[in-house]
Amino acid sequence: MILTVLLIIIYIAFISLGLPDSLLGSAWPSMYQSMGVPISYAGIVSMIIAGGTIVSSLFSDKVIRKFGTGLVTSISVFMTAGALLGFSLSGEFYHLCLFAIPLGLGAGSVDAALNNFVALKYKAKHMSWLHCFWGIGAMTGPIIMSYYLERGAIFQSGYRTVAIIQFTLVIILLVTLPLWKKVSSFNSSTSNKDESGGKEQEQKVLSKRELLKLPGAKQALIAFFCYCAIEATIGLWGSSYVVMSHGISAETAAKWASLFYFGITFGRFLSGFITIKLSNRQMIYLGEVLIGTGIIMMMVPFGQVTLLMGFVMTGIGCAPIYPSLLHETPVNFGAQYSQSIMGVQMACAYVGSTFMPPLFGVLASRIGYALMPFYAASIFLIMFIMIIVLNRSVDDEKNS
Repeated sequence: MILTVLLIIIYIAFISLGLPDSLLGSAWPSMYQSMGVPISYAGIVSMIIAGGTIVSSLFSDKVIRKFGTGLVTSISVFMTAGALLGFSLSGEFYHLCLFAIPLGLGAGSVDAALNNFVALKYKAKHMSWLHCFWGIGAMTGPIIMSYYLERGAIFQSGYRTVAIIQFTLVIILLVTLPLWKKVSSFNSSTSNKDESGGKEQEQKVLSKRELLKLPGAKQALIAFFCYCAIEATIGLWGSSYVVMSHGISAETAAKWASLFYFGITFGRFLSGFITIKLSNRQMIYLGEVLIGTGIIMMMVPFGQVTLLMGFVMTGIGCAPIYPSLLHETPVNFGAQYSQSIMGVQMACAYVGSTFMPPLFGVLASRIGYALMPFYAASIFLIMFIMIIVLNRSVDDEKNS
């Protein structure tokens, strides 16, 4: 019963956590003009947020081990709520830079904490559905912002509304904090199997050097880096690719790019049902087949319909890979090490999504935007190889 209540809270948390992730992009056309800064300054804010997220992800295992998942989640969401409230009060660009720091720090800790909790306590279907709910939040954020901008309100109103939603979640988390503590107390005094079928084990402290010596660890980190690099690159540059390389209008291109994210969100909803029949590894391989097919469809000169289907297919292929890799973490490395490696996995994922899209931008400005599917294909090939080596390393370790 307690785990069911906590699962509902985590579902709500994932919607709430997705809300701020797409706010900056939707609000920036209004923000940069009112603050009198170049449009390119959005990259500075996003880099600060990403930097904070990477740092907090790397140190999340120590923080969570000391204070517990419930308290860390509550504090992290409070930090993001406070940062969003700060955005709603900002009138100068440096204000945004200052509040971007707690926004990034809060996001990284709560992401690592909740993903590990779900990987240990719940079945694979819940991991897929949780990240589907994150997608719902990410799609809702721009809707909230556009609601205010279309009515002539300033961007601060949109940020203030999302901040209020986040503070509401903080209250819910604080009220239910005894439930998190009760679960922790129960786990420490029993060796019963949890819902996911894994045996409860005490979390062990590993240095980053020791962590990298675990069989398959390096390959897992590279796989997370590559997956998020693919998702972020296509998400950011997909519209530019179809405009510059296929002569499609900007308005149509924006709708096509949104179908990529629709494919991810809808695909994760479907994945939750498919995981009842297929294992995490099978879900990952299925996703890779779909991504590969989608990228090839974007490469071939078979017209706009094939190109459109390529975007959708790639999005659906992306859907199961990230949640399945996360849920497989305790299986690959042991429940006792899962929190330590979960934080580093999240950090590598954020590094991939932060630095690889700008790298493509530099290359595309010199070579051309037609490079995008080939750029994505090269990263995909590395991810494909790393996942195969990861699985073999884990199997060899278990059979030795």
